[in-house]
Amino acid sequence: MMETAEGNRSDQEYTVPPQTRIGHVHLKVSDLEKALTFYRDILGFEVIMMYGDEAAFLSAGGYHHHIGLNTWRSKDAPPASREGVGLFHAAIVYPERRDLAAALVRIQQAGYPVGGASDHGVSEAIYLRDPDDNGIELYWDRPRESWPYNDKGELEMYTRPLDVQSLLATLN
Repeated sequence: MMETAEGNRSDQEYTVPPQTRIGHVHLKVSDLEKALTFYRDILGFEVIMMYGDEAAFLSAGGYHHHIGLNTWRSKDAPPASREGVGLFHAAIVYPERRDLAAALVRIQQAGYPVGGASDHGVSEAIYLRDPDDNGIELYWDRPRESWPYNDKGELEMYTRPLDVQSLLATLN
């Protein structure tokens, strides 16, 4: 049970509506041009607006922004420690498996390092680090009806090696 503002417990616990989604990520970066080279030139996001030479807002499909980048408090700063608290990774979901494959080809053609590739049962993912060492996951969700469930009807996600050749074959 959940406590209300008055300290009483309610009969139902609140859950967010199923249509709720996470909107955008806004990252502090040390070098705006390096960040733009990664998010715009390699991943293919379009610049919607520049805020002088301190911030940029990028989008897929003309949305106001999916990614904000700024140097307001971080210009020339070192990356955050991987051992400390903070963002583990930002995830970018692609609509189709083929779109994830195309993103991987762009990354490979740019010579950008890939840190990993996994099959999670519910999704397939490519992992990399941006120029400021932020974790970035590029993925697509499998259709819900193909997600793995155990005998009790509980979702069973896992981490297995991604069949990269099968992924890339979607482009043929």
